[in-house]
Amino acid sequence: MTTQIFCASTLYGVATLAAALDADRFTPVDRRILLVSNNAANPEVSTPLDRMPGFERLRDRFDEVLSWNEAIEPFHPGGWSPRPDDIPLWERHLRLLWKLGDDDVELAVESIQVNPALAVCQIFSVAPVDVYADGLMSYGPTRFKIDPLVGTRVRRLLHLDLVPGLEPLLLTEFGVEPEIVPAADFLKVLGTVGAADAELPALPSDCALLLGQYLSALSILTPEEEEDLHVRMLRGAVGRGHRAVVFKPHPTAPARYGRALEEEAERLGAELTVLDVPVLAEVLFERVRPALVVGCFSTALFTAKTFYGLTTARTGTELLLERLAPYQNSNRIPVTLADALLPDVEDTASPTAGPPAGDGEQSGSEVFGLTRAVGFAMQPEIYAELRPQAEAYLSAHLKRETSRYFKRRRLTALALPGGVPSQLAFLPRNTTVRRMAKRARALRRGARR
Repeated sequence: MTTQIFCASTLYGVATLAAALDADRFTPVDRRILLVSNNAANPEVSTPLDRMPGFERLRDRFDEVLSWNEAIEPFHPGGWSPRPDDIPLWERHLRLLWKLGDDDVELAVESIQVNPALAVCQIFSVAPVDVYADGLMSYGPTRFKIDPLVGTRVRRLLHLDLVPGLEPLLLTEFGVEPEIVPAADFLKVLGTVGAADAELPALPSDCALLLGQYLSALSILTPEEEEDLHVRMLRGAVGRGHRAVVFKPHPTAPARYGRALEEEAERLGAELTVLDVPVLAEVLFERVRPALVVGCFSTALFTAKTFYGLTTARTGTELLLERLAPYQNSNRIPVTLADALLPDVEDTASPTAGPPAGDGEQSGSEVFGLTRAVGFAMQPEIYAELRPQAEAYLSAHLKRETSRYFKRRRLTALALPGGVPSQLAFLPRNTTVRRMAKRARALRRGARR
């Protein structure tokens, strides 16, 4: 007997798995289990994945749906992993709990670098693993150095072709080959999910759709800065001629929004609808066909652009590129791709990005070089073989428009083009130079007043 366990924490992830199953990307087995995990900061008060609108349309691909939260209660899925000495006990416990017996187990997980996916892979210590892509993050490097006892068991990376022609970097250090989940199957799955969603209010078909994220919950922005980001999205959409605006908060974002967005809509004379139904953005693409989709670096921006042919724009990416810390933050590649390939919604002189790729600010070859250069700068020890590509890209393309993707200090530390020359490397650490620079900045601020 062989049992496949599919781990998922988002409806988008389950839709990706369903599309892969429909496209025969998984071999037939005796039993298929969908193991759902609620990774929200407070899972007790958020809607679990298997109770979200549209989930029932995906349910029939699996023999059973089980909860990881219940299996490890009272621990939180994002913060718990088994102690090495306890791994055999945990496998025995889960085999009894899930009635696995002596079945051979195969795993399909997302975000293998972190829990809960990593914990499941550690517990089933000999199971072969398939990884399915976590949106745009698959184009970036592996977040952490993975234990070879886990990494060498990964057979392939299933991913959606969100940026056509760009190959994922994730897990290439283990020689893992990427495999595309067909867009046609994915769109068909989303169509069935959307058809099941009867709770949506009536929305204007020519609206501008604003996609919220949960940046303050990740401590990337403060709640006030995130709200200001939403206000900027609204201003940009209205500035491009859209009066009907729909704001969709992220499903796992805290329910904490002030009046700033509503007040700005009133000031601008825009009709604002806040959609508080936990539904996939792609369902809105399918049913509403918005005239414009605006976000920061959401994967849904690229789904809208590449798969649905909708016009898209971004905002706030320059701030995020500066704010993300440490440099190897796994959101850096998604932010970089959004910044490089989508126009700024607040720049009304630039056209919005419509269907198919290649109409962004950078060409395909430049984007490939950019992601490899940023990927190497993020994880130079894991991807040492990318140094020549990073040096070539920086030597040819580092200018004012692309310098925001790199930190001067990072380039200097890695001895890459664009860093401080080695003979001047002492300057940032020299206390006298730092004191003079600080005084100069203070004088400049005083002069501006």
